[in-house]
Amino acid sequence: MFNIVLVNPQIPPNTGNIGRICVNTGATLHLIKPLGFSIDDKAIKRAGLDYWHKLNLKVWESLDEFLAVTPHECYHLATTKVEKPYFQAQFKPGDYLLFGSETQGLPLWLIDRFKSQAVTIPMTKEGRSLNLAVSVGIILYEGIRQNFGDFG
Repeated sequence: MFNIVLVNPQIPPNTGNIGRICVNTGATLHLIKPLGFSIDDKAIKRAGLDYWHKLNLKVWESLDEFLAVTPHECYHLATTKVEKPYFQAQFKPGDYLLFGSETQGLPLWLIDRFKSQAVTIPMTKEGRSLNLAVSVGIILYEGIRQNFGDFG
């Protein structure tokens, strides 16, 4: 399936909800330190409910460690800093969907390095961003739609 990558997530309930999405879609969740919480926090487990123990979870010590061993051609970076909508990307099983922290997004140097692989979720001018778990769900399910139809 797909790989969901959270770079320096800060809010436990968001990560818990994303973990739940990953369990329900068969995706692997990658957390890249530093984290704004402990993955043992009750808040993260509460948000993931009884799903957390079923989660395929990988924790990385740094973004550099992650970048050193994963295939760059399989990246899709989610950001508000580009114009290409997520539905114009071609997703393949095994791809890595990268999302930044709730407060800062992905590092600008990373977006610049992989700009052709960066996508955005279109929004009105009144909004500036969506909740992280919502964003993950939107882009992940587009990848599922492209590759598996209705996923039923």
